[in-house]
Amino acid sequence: MNIKKIVKIIWISFAACVTLLLLFILSIDYNFLNLYGESPGLDVLADPKSAVASEIYSSDGKLLGKYYHNFNRTPVEYDELPKVVIDALLATEDSRFYSHSGIDGKGIFVIVPSLLVGKKRGSSTLTQQLAKNLFYLREAEDYKGVINGVVVDKIKEWFVAVQLERAYTKKEILLMYLNTVDFGNNSYGIKNAAIRYFDKDLKDLKLEEAAMLIGLLKGPSFYNPRRNMERATNRRNTVLSQMVKYGYLSSVEYDAIAEKPLILHFSADGDNSGLAPHLRAYLKPFLKEWCKKNGKSLYIDGLKIYTTIDSRMQLYAEQAVNKHMANLQREFFAHWKGRAPWTDEDHNEIKGFVEKMARRTDRYIELKEELGDDETAIFSAMKAPGKIRIFTYQGEKDTTMSYWEYLKYNLHFLHTGFISIEPKTGYVRAWVGDVDFKHFKYDHVKQGLRQPGSTFKPLLYAAAIERMGLTPDSKVMDRPETFTLPDGKTWTPKNSDGQYRNDYMTLRQALAKSVNSISAYLISNLAANNKGPELLVEYAKKMGITSPLDPVPTLCLGTSDVSVFELTNAYSVFVNEGIWKEPVILLRIEDKHGNTLEEFRNESRQVLTEQTSAYMIELLKGSVEEAGGTSVSLKSVYKIPCEVGGKTGTTQGSSDGWFIGITPELVSGAWVGGEERSIRFRSMQFGQGAKMALPIFGYYMQKVYGDKSLEYKYQFDEFTIPASDTINTTIPSKEDIETPNDGF
Repeated sequence: MNIKKIVKIIWISFAACVTLLLLFILSIDYNFLNLYGESPGLDVLADPKSAVASEIYSSDGKLLGKYYHNFNRTPVEYDELPKVVIDALLATEDSRFYSHSGIDGKGIFVIVPSLLVGKKRGSSTLTQQLAKNLFYLREAEDYKGVINGVVVDKIKEWFVAVQLERAYTKKEILLMYLNTVDFGNNSYGIKNAAIRYFDKDLKDLKLEEAAMLIGLLKGPSFYNPRRNMERATNRRNTVLSQMVKYGYLSSVEYDAIAEKPLILHFSADGDNSGLAPHLRAYLKPFLKEWCKKNGKSLYIDGLKIYTTIDSRMQLYAEQAVNKHMANLQREFFAHWKGRAPWTDEDHNEIKGFVEKMARRTDRYIELKEELGDDETAIFSAMKAPGKIRIFTYQGEKDTTMSYWEYLKYNLHFLHTGFISIEPKTGYVRAWVGDVDFKHFKYDHVKQGLRQPGSTFKPLLYAAAIERMGLTPDSKVMDRPETFTLPDGKTWTPKNSDGQYRNDYMTLRQALAKSVNSISAYLISNLAANNKGPELLVEYAKKMGITSPLDPVPTLCLGTSDVSVFELTNAYSVFVNEGIWKEPVILLRIEDKHGNTLEEFRNESRQVLTEQTSAYMIELLKGSVEEAGGTSVSLKSVYKIPCEVGGKTGTTQGSSDGWFIGITPELVSGAWVGGEERSIRFRSMQFGQGAKMALPIFGYYMQKVYGDKSLEYKYQFDEFTIPASDTINTTIPSKEDIETPNDGF
């Protein structure tokens, strides 16, 4: 065979190979016979969707937290990108970015041989990486076909990259890349990465910090600075050396920066961090349902959710809770030192209590699935020691203990719920569901229901003022009041000191001192035919109580369970001239472009006369101003500068401590107690509402009034009481009584 024939065969073979290669590539692009799966088309590229976390904001524009599933992203604009970030990125990931059209010709000569033998190799351009980030070609089932693999995926990347280059400018591609790329530790996008690793805004990144972040792109897990600081530092310096190589940095600058240690200020993120975590968890089911009805996704559509929460007031509420509860917890630990706090009425430890609580835990359920019904084996496994992280008021602490001991440790903690509502608007300004969200996720503002004790009495007094024509100066005899119960037994409520004065006292004095016999008299005489309890239930319902109430005489002392949310809402009626306002938490929801999708409104209706509400304000002020009032410390200790009133509450055996306080522009409520009613102080000296709950209100109001930046400057230091000639004295009839809807 002569040389010409050999050359001809070679050229024919080469042409055939090229033709076959081109046909193969085109078959992938056109998804021949649906063998390879679809590739994103120009219609998709016109609106590339990446998973963007939805953000929830306070009314003053502060980020409270985010809702996301797998991807926590917050996009930025190109003008927000620091030059050091762009320089580091181009020098390290794609030095020829501005000269190629999506595919780097030089890179192909390097990568093709590796692809043909099934090996992964670098040299992808930024545009190709963006294609992978945006459309998840290697994972998305929509883009999978019968024939898959590294070669097919890479060719798809090339086509998508070319389309991206045609559809977008280089700046837009850079921006999309930096907004979508994974930086590890559940931070997607450069903005979140800056916050996560250095707890700072993007614009404040230093060169060495930007270099570390760009260095993570090669392998976020491998170069994770939290796991291997030395490896991350070396990778940062590699990025800096690349910047020197391509003229973004001088050698002198490199030498100065490369010697610097890597300093992190790692910022936690997710459900456990940020302000108002219990509120955000409470809102999540509603928001998911709203998204379902409106064709949106809470986790990937980048919604902007605006609430009525004021970030400053929320912070003050959380600080007040932390300050008081840390002090109270120290007293509780000392009070029960060497003894278990779960006791019966005689203060004897309840046998089997820990076992009962253990059966409620996820750990017990997991072990039961693994070990079956052998409870001995389950409890034995729960008592095996191991490493665990526990809650303390000085921060989380790593220790070694069994899950059994961990459970007992947590059962020693007291819990709380606090809410602050603006009565004129119904806006919820602060919401603290417990002392810590990570370790105690149960919400004690809305989810928790406990007996309110004497904090329920103002609802009775309001009904009595309207139905019996009483005033704060009306006098009632403090003497025993006996009821005959349905079972034939009798009940005579006792005063807290066990004494009856057998003398007259005003309603103002009676409520201030929380005299039980006066409450018994009122419910006994509230309506004919012993229907006082039923009428009290009707009034409570129209004032915002949605929980079931037993229409029995003991209701006058607050024996039916309610939430802090409900009771605080009910007190708001007094400050709002007898108008019930539906509490509102959500203001509006916007899409990621700022377009309003829905605004939220609340309902309102007149449920008490203005005269009654004015009288109730006067009554509640009595607890602060009357000698022997249960809330006098608000002026003497906490120095609240405006007019203030409220009511304490303590339940049987000091299981629950309550305080609901009113000021001219805010109504705030607090509850404190153990996880179970049997976990409590042994005496009223420690377990009363004035001791357990009132200080939270006091510390909170100190902070609120001390912050002059708040729009709540309290120009009204006194309650607004309508003039007598303008007061509405029309009493709502029973037909006007409705159970309010529980809304947002």
